Amino acid sequence: MFIGHFAPAMIAATHPKAPGLGTLFVAGQLVDFGFFGLALVGIENFRITPGITTMNPLDLYDMPFTHSLLGSGIWAIGFGLLIWLFTKNRIGAIIGGAVVLSHWFLDLLVHAPDLTFAGSPPMLGFGLWNYPAIAMPLEIILTFGALGYYFVKSKASSPRANLAIAILVLLLTALQVFNWFAPEPEGATPDMMISALVAFALAAGVASFVGRTRTLKYA
Repeated sequence: MFIGHFAPAMIAATHPKAPGLGTLFVAGQLVDFGFFGLALVGIENFRITPGITTMNPLDLYDMPFTHSLLGSGIWAIGFGLLIWLFTKNRIGAIIGGAVVLSHWFLDLLVHAPDLTFAGSPPMLGFGLWNYPAIAMPLEIILTFGALGYYFVKSKASSPRANLAIAILVLLLTALQVFNWFAPEPEGATPDMMISALVAFALAAGVASFVGRTRTLKYA
């Protein structure tokens, strides 16, 4: 799951007390921001194992701090507290934390059994990455269905609104096409990890631009 992690962010953004869309995009991928950041310094680890799943060669064998349910919950609580400290918006903090936690449950659908409850077995994952005919339409439907819902529930507040939405659609499409069809990486290199972090940040930046050009219809 890649751009599908932004689907809860776009749904959540239709709540009148939700944080901004850019903030929610960060929330949707916060667990992976953490994972690749920790992997860069050797705290969590993965390797490239061609064929480990049909769609994804990442062997995610060591990620207890981000991809356990407990670890994801701690990231969610921390992000929610950060929102509350800056905004005093209790409902917005809960929404932001819930979007962070959604990451684990979406990963549960597609990952091979490499997720945990608290960093140790049992290993969990329904393995839809082994079934591209299911996983690929699912990701597209989740992402662009959520974007359509956000579009319907909001209205343009800037002449740049349509441009912003178009850029977001093109960016999400390009990121997912690259994720699916680019050549497999040769190894778990720092360049690969940094590229992932840049992609997440770019998506959040464009989402922030979209959020600034639209307002909710029934706020």
